[in-house]
Amino acid sequence: QVQLVESGGGSVQAGGSLRLACAASGETSRVVYMTWFRQAPGKEREGVAIIRTEDSSTNYAASVKGRFTIPRDNAKNTVYLQMNNLKPEDTAMYYCAASQTPLSISNWQYRSKYFYWGQGTQVTVSS
Repeated sequence: QVQLVESGGGSVQAGGSLRLACAASGETSRVVYMTWFRQAPGKEREGVAIIRTEDSSTNYAASVKGRFTIPRDNAKNTVYLQMNNLKPEDTAMYYCAASQTPLSISNWQYRSKYFYWGQGTQVTVSS
């Protein structure tokens, strides 16, 4: 079992920054990928950023590339989502997810690929 707890959400004006954190506990040694998703009201849950625990390689959704990064602190078993130049369309509930199975560039954004989820943290960006 893996437990995930997100923190760091809040309200910010467009152009501002926020850093979300996802603290993992439990069987973290078996986690292969950590991913941030987001879901706005009435929309599908969208994969935003992913990091592979083995080598810290990353990938990003096109909508956030160049603005978001997903750093990791191994000692704290924590993954972050650094969000810069935020836009109103970034407003959503943000979720952390963990996978213990391999993922590919073609399927990492599918929520069905992840068994472990956090409770979510709200991000609101005003114009």
